[in-house]
Amino acid sequence: MAKSKTFYVCSDCGAESSQWFGKCPACGTYNSLEEQFSIQSSVDIPSRGGVSGWQSGQSNGKSHAKPAKPRSSLTFDQISDRQIARWESGYGELDRVLGGGVVPGSMVLIGGDPGIGKSTLLLQVSNQLAQRYRILYVTGEESGQQVKLRASRLGVSKSVNVVGDENPVIAAAIPISIDPKSIDPDSIGADLYVLPETDLEEILREIDSLKPNVAVIDSIQTVFFPALTSAPGSVAQVRECTAALMKVAKHEDVTMLIVGHVTKEGAIAGPKVLEHLVDTVLYFEGDRFASHRLLRTVKNRFGATHEIGIFEMVSHGLREVPNPSELFLGNRDDPAPGTAIVVACEGTRPIVVELQALVSPTSYPSPRRAATGIDYNRLVQILAVLEKRVGIPMSKLDSYVASAGGLNVEEPAVDLGIAIAIVASFRDRIVDPGTVLIGEVGLGGQVRSVSQMELRLKEAAKLGFKRAIVPKGQKFPDLDIEILPVSKVIDAIIAAIPHQELTEDDLLPDEDE
Repeated sequence: MAKSKTFYVCSDCGAESSQWFGKCPACGTYNSLEEQFSIQSSVDIPSRGGVSGWQSGQSNGKSHAKPAKPRSSLTFDQISDRQIARWESGYGELDRVLGGGVVPGSMVLIGGDPGIGKSTLLLQVSNQLAQRYRILYVTGEESGQQVKLRASRLGVSKSVNVVGDENPVIAAAIPISIDPKSIDPDSIGADLYVLPETDLEEILREIDSLKPNVAVIDSIQTVFFPALTSAPGSVAQVRECTAALMKVAKHEDVTMLIVGHVTKEGAIAGPKVLEHLVDTVLYFEGDRFASHRLLRTVKNRFGATHEIGIFEMVSHGLREVPNPSELFLGNRDDPAPGTAIVVACEGTRPIVVELQALVSPTSYPSPRRAATGIDYNRLVQILAVLEKRVGIPMSKLDSYVASAGGLNVEEPAVDLGIAIAIVASFRDRIVDPGTVLIGEVGLGGQVRSVSQMELRLKEAAKLGFKRAIVPKGQKFPDLDIEILPVSKVIDAIIAAIPHQELTEDDLLPDEDE
């Protein structure tokens, strides 16, 4: 007879406990322990001396037999050093964040808010990969007909192979109507198969039968293992299903692209072990009021982290943005007071962004500070530096700072641009539209060096900027751009507004202020 054992699992961190607690002993989260059941067999499995593995030869110290030699392990000299060829996904922005392309046999986890475009991205990528490889698209949230309807809207495929009840392996391709102008007939993925299924055993059986090169799981929270009594999406289900898929990916050399839900805090739902198991973790981000989407790398065993790829959501799906700087730059022909141009770096990609600032007298004892797209704590720090080192009464002014396009630029290299934009708004002056600002602002009012200066200056020169105000003491490449090194914030303020002949006296507040 099989025996049932009850235990409790934290839905936040995945820690297990033999009894229920109101507060998780591991992570401290309240009301996060969920009851789980495990089935234990009452049939004793014979072992050597009551123990298993290599310890069986050393029980009680009576045996001096050595453990068995490993039969599968290899030395580094025995492992082939042949470079694994990456696959091009058909989208350069995705290849960038993956480190140069899709690695065969890897597991990629993509998380993002509902409706951000995760399924759209993977369906378009699947269609591109299906030109050269066999793709299995497993959907646990839609039926096969719904996937085909979405494919028709996106112009992805006019023929999708659906694995259905009429054939346990592969059903005949069912044509769908599509506007012939929206897609090149030569670009249709013929090796794209759709499997509407949530049972893990059925999914693994289909992978073994179809033998695809790439399997898309949409999503891991809907997949369940029948041997577990917990509900789909629970900590135990997500952990076991991911581990089973990882074993198939590594042993059968099947690339897994997995969709993960996120919590209200923005983290991927399920245990943290989910992110530890996979090779790459990507977050698909975007403002629901904006059309652009950011694909950001959080973890990557085969490339650099903190890389970003930028897409734009249009009527027929997602479109790449090869030059994101133009997306986040305002109208340079009509400059306004309180704007400054900075060059931020996301991984190895430089992006030119316009920062906007507005300061005005406050009617409250405590002035308001609002930050959109920049780090709030750095904004407060820069305001304190401007009041102490430059003499601007920021404690009597409301301050609002935002990045154009809603892009998050939270690195220290944009500090100087924030400071210049605030001063320009305070004095109602226009910063030279042909100038970019790069540098970190220290608490003493000095301008500190930043990394990847050459990449930033090359991007600015490529976009036609004529001047760059940068920290003094750094090495600069020979480019068609004027370099103005500064050591203090007040020197940068004077250099950034040359046409109005700004002096240090202009920085002091008027008497009626």
